[in-house]
Amino acid sequence: MCGRTACTLAPDEVSRACLYRNRTGRRRQPRWRDGDADKYKPSYNKSPQSQSPVLLSQRHFDKNAPADECVLASMRWGLVPAWFRENDPNKMQYSTSNCRSENMLSKKSYKGPMIKGQRCVILADGFYEWKRQDKEKQPFFIYFPQSETVSEDKFKAQDNSEWTGWKLLTIAGLFDCWTPPSGGEPLYTYSVITVNASPNLQSIHHRMPAILDGEEEVRKWLDFGEVKSVDAMKLLQSKDILTFHPVSSLVNNSRNNSSDCVQPMDLNSKKEPKPTAGSKMMMSWLKSSTPTKRKEPETNEKNEESTKKLCKSPGALKQWLQGANKAPKSSV
Repeated sequence: MCGRTACTLAPDEVSRACLYRNRTGRRRQPRWRDGDADKYKPSYNKSPQSQSPVLLSQRHFDKNAPADECVLASMRWGLVPAWFRENDPNKMQYSTSNCRSENMLSKKSYKGPMIKGQRCVILADGFYEWKRQDKEKQPFFIYFPQSETVSEDKFKAQDNSEWTGWKLLTIAGLFDCWTPPSGGEPLYTYSVITVNASPNLQSIHHRMPAILDGEEEVRKWLDFGEVKSVDAMKLLQSKDILTFHPVSSLVNNSRNNSSDCVQPMDLNSKKEPKPTAGSKMMMSWLKSSTPTKRKEPETNEKNEESTKKLCKSPGALKQWLQGANKAPKSSV
């Protein structure tokens, strides 16, 4: 299953982190769908019903768009089927935040979107999963292994140079567009597709999100015109390619939204992680940064005062996870 994610990049950084090659081999940077960059709120602790960045084919919005053109959209987590007849999407009687790959074509909510090619890629720094230990559950943060080299100068580049910041997870998903029966603005929502856990994650949980590994798998999943559903489903496999570390139980409460949610902790200690040289450095960076482009994370995605400001570049998160923090890290 997947019930919590983190995505801390600013909208423009998400766009640059999603550079892709079109069919001619040219590098392209996907633009945000009109108004959607403002709907997305960076957060260390995203839960269902929140808005997340999603990559999909522009042809879903413009039938005349090139077949290989991608666009970014902000969608709500938890698929609301187009056929849902209530005026309030919160009145749905069942959860659609996750969709088991084995059941997609047997469930009414997912069969339609899958057959219509309504495939998307959910973007995240990583996701959280809980391992049951006796009477308690220990949370872990799970993500792509990161490159050893990060150049902050390239974070500032506005051209189509290679992205060298945090490597975002690319998760296979389905989306749908629901309009209130009484009329109103269309609501785009998505569901995370899950598969059996890979060998290295089975000790944490028996399920995991379906990860798309590399640009070619992302292209095939999004190209609903060229790649039919039966072939796209072959991409939904358990992949033993992720790394992880234990984190504080702070993440258990979706109202907690700060860098402490992803900080590695020592499982041999029963106490909450204490500030370390690495975390102190990062907090100093956070306080001194000028968030001209970056949004502040909002508590539980509501209009409450944010508890902390996001760092000015994704390098802060990377350096903090891999740098001076002395808390031990569990990984593959």
